[in-house]
Amino acid sequence: MGNIYDGAFRTILNDCRRLIIPVINEIFGEDYTGNEKIEFHPNEHFIDQQDAPNQGRITDTNFTIFGRKRKKYHLECESSLPDGKMTIRLFEYDAQIALDEGEVIHETLTVTFPNTAVLYLRTYKKTPDKMRYVIRTPGGTVEYDVPIMKVQEYSLDEIFAKNLLLLIPFYIFSHEKDFVVYNTDKKRLEELKTEYQDILARLEKSEHEGIIGAFDKRTIIELSGDVIKEITQKYENVQKGVGGMMSGALIETEARRIKNENKKETALRMLLDGELPIDKIAKYSGLDIAEVERLAEPLTV
Repeated sequence: MGNIYDGAFRTILNDCRRLIIPVINEIFGEDYTGNEKIEFHPNEHFIDQQDAPNQGRITDTNFTIFGRKRKKYHLECESSLPDGKMTIRLFEYDAQIALDEGEVIHETLTVTFPNTAVLYLRTYKKTPDKMRYVIRTPGGTVEYDVPIMKVQEYSLDEIFAKNLLLLIPFYIFSHEKDFVVYNTDKKRLEELKTEYQDILARLEKSEHEGIIGAFDKRTIIELSGDVIKEITQKYENVQKGVGGMMSGALIETEARRIKNENKKETALRMLLDGELPIDKIAKYSGLDIAEVERLAEPLTV
């Protein structure tokens, strides 16, 4: 998998942790509210192998969610064609993750395997709906499924309805097969740009409704731009059209942030002067009264 896609996946998980909850609910049928504590764990493990002792392996994400029960999860993000190696690598990771927290009491080793799933960015005919572990031991056989989330199968309406905003940076994969057409047909390219304008508008609405914060929105836009730039390298018009739109949105978002910071600084100076009532400060600074009141709280303590 390309480092850009891998990096984007890691970044959005680590920097926007709350976005993982709806994805976990979708994959595993959980009912987390979004207020649960999430604890990420080190993602580097050293696995002894005959041909490469102490070979370092990296998991995409390994974390625990503290809900009604404490559950550990392991997610991998993949864009390549399924070839069987992914399942082997997953099991290696899972076994090492289980050993990390294994405990030995009276010479009895107890290990707990994580809830594991794979996000496939590209869907091929060979892409299964699930993977499966079958572990035959002297004490009996243990077997269970590893679910697969096929990112390309989710429409924009589903993504926003289910708050699967973590998938947005990879939404461009659903259009990959049509890049040749978009690159030569201006009308079709405009349709794609219109779709991404809709994404930006929905993200703006999500921020206003408190579903995501300003930092989350900016991260989603920035990573979307990174993925688009990588995947459209051979399609200059698509890269400039859609990728340029995301760059412009980032600049606009940053300009808005600076403008809001300036408004707050202006309001704070007025509050420190102590000559104007809060409603007047709100009017002159361009902030809401409630926001001015929040700025004033530390000054009255």
